[in-house]
Amino acid sequence: MRATRTCSRGVAVPGDGSRSSSAGGARLRRVAIAPRSGELAIFRSDVTEILDEFVAEDEPLLTARSNAERMGGAVPVSALTGATLRFLAASIGARAAVEIGTGYGISGIWLLRGMRAGSVLTSVDLEPEHHRYARGAFASAGFPAGRYRLIIGRAIEVLPRLADGAYDLVFCDADRREYPEYLSAALRLLRPGGIIAFDNALWSDQGTNIAHADPDTAALSELRELAAGDPDLIPLLLPIGSGLLTALKRPV
Repeated sequence: MRATRTCSRGVAVPGDGSRSSSAGGARLRRVAIAPRSGELAIFRSDVTEILDEFVAEDEPLLTARSNAERMGGAVPVSALTGATLRFLAASIGARAAVEIGTGYGISGIWLLRGMRAGSVLTSVDLEPEHHRYARGAFASAGFPAGRYRLIIGRAIEVLPRLADGAYDLVFCDADRREYPEYLSAALRLLRPGGIIAFDNALWSDQGTNIAHADPDTAALSELRELAAGDPDLIPLLLPIGSGLLTALKRPV
């Protein structure tokens, strides 16, 4: 019999999870209090193993991860985040998507695998070396050069050159301090019914020096507030990886 799990305050909470030792055998789940007042996060210790088995990555993705670990400079999305991106792209039948932060091609592969046949991924990154590795990753995954367009430059300068309402999905995994600006740009780029997603949306500085507040943390807080308060968006914050903030642009 599994040991009873408790919440962070030592209180067992009824729900799906391990069985208690009480006569009634009530099922329990572990609830942890999130940093912000009023927010709850539910964790089950057996879920991680199930997810790891469910989202197995193949050789092109594993090779791309190896390149990222060896070269550094860009932390790739988790396998679960990638699978979520694939699902989002497939659920709306994405034909055109924008990726801010190419990295070593991992998130790009996941996106392309969810997009329709003949679709095109536009990926923006400052580092030419990232694009070189991404091309190799895309080729290994079976995607011809016509399926992606790689643009070198700062996203904040590149995005204004892209067409209004021409994209089904925008994914951001780059400079967190610019996330609020990326949200504004994405609203212009997305068609009604399109989706925007931000990786690392729950990342926060763990330092205790209030005099040196982390600008990334402040920008992410602003991003979440903007997404939650925009009447044109239907937001959903997913507790996977370091947090994946998604939002649907309301259909007209």
